[in-house]
Amino acid sequence: MQTPRFIGSDIYRGSSYGPRHPLSIPRVPTVIDLCRAMGWLPDRQYVTSPRAKAEALTTWHSPAYIAALQCAETEGHVTAETRTRHHLGTLSNPVFPEMFRRPATAAGGSLLAADLLGKGGAVYNPGGGTHHGMADRAAGFCYLNDPVLALKAFLAQGLTRIAYVDIDAHHCDGVAAAFHGESRVLMISTHEAGRWPFTGALDDRAGGHAINLPLPRDANDSGFAMALHEVILPSLQAMRPQAIVLQCGADAVAEDPLSRLALSNNAHWATVAALRTLGPRLLVLGGGGYNPWTVGRLWAGVWATLNGYDIPDRLPERARNILAALTWSRRPALPPDTLVDTLRDRPREGVIADDLRAAITTLRERRAAWV
Repeated sequence: MQTPRFIGSDIYRGSSYGPRHPLSIPRVPTVIDLCRAMGWLPDRQYVTSPRAKAEALTTWHSPAYIAALQCAETEGHVTAETRTRHHLGTLSNPVFPEMFRRPATAAGGSLLAADLLGKGGAVYNPGGGTHHGMADRAAGFCYLNDPVLALKAFLAQGLTRIAYVDIDAHHCDGVAAAFHGESRVLMISTHEAGRWPFTGALDDRAGGHAINLPLPRDANDSGFAMALHEVILPSLQAMRPQAIVLQCGADAVAEDPLSRLALSNNAHWATVAALRTLGPRLLVLGGGGYNPWTVGRLWAGVWATLNGYDIPDRLPERARNILAALTWSRRPALPPDTLVDTLRDRPREGVIADDLRAAITTLRERRAAWV
């Protein structure tokens, strides 16, 4: 089996959407630093992400939008017309110094990953996963849509069975729009019901090739495990994908401020471990996640899982110091010791909501009808 590769970049260090934005927190740098502190990220596995060129971005995004995004970064402001047409310079997608270079680097990482996976293996690009970006506008903190670009790159390689699995707390509306009715791409999304962008209903099949499973508020590890084993894994096993793209958004855990789900990071790691064996190519992306401690811990554990490393019960001092040094305007004091001393959350198991059981039954019956 090919050695997994980690794609990162220094552009994420010190780059922020602004002090009051949910993405003011360090995420990718924390993951890199934690993995290096644990001895999990030798130089031979680390790849510096290239910045995608404008031409590569127009396989999904319109040339006018890419030009507007580049101009906004250069000028440091947008016109009212640009704000209205392309949704740049808004509260969600503000103007900031690296507003083109940073997402173009994330996109370049996902495009590079598709190339690296030509012969199989696993690649991790935690800076990716920006699944809300639309062809002609920014949306939901996403200026570009790197999952779409990676999926299109796999299609360009001639692959005909590609699975996109998204376990972010928010529905992947940009990906759904890009591949509506595309029979070569199966999209599976779990996300919080009734949460922005308010898409991805149970009956929404995106033209016939999507499985959407909205999770009720307070959904726990037990409910997610049921979804994983009764919806996600059987669907992938039936498809036999040539490539899997997993968007591993960290905002579905209990401590995240932008969702009301109650998962532990064990749910994400179990998904990574299960998908690792279901296809010859696996690309794992980041995504949402707005608590600096939970994001760093979860995404570092993803890399450990991809490599088969044991996750210790207690972190060594060097790794613990990285988490202890984090700050967050929403929590001026240090968080509970469990978010600093360990990577693994305690399992959050419990009662599975009746509406989730019913939704899973509906999807299981629907899959049986397809067969």
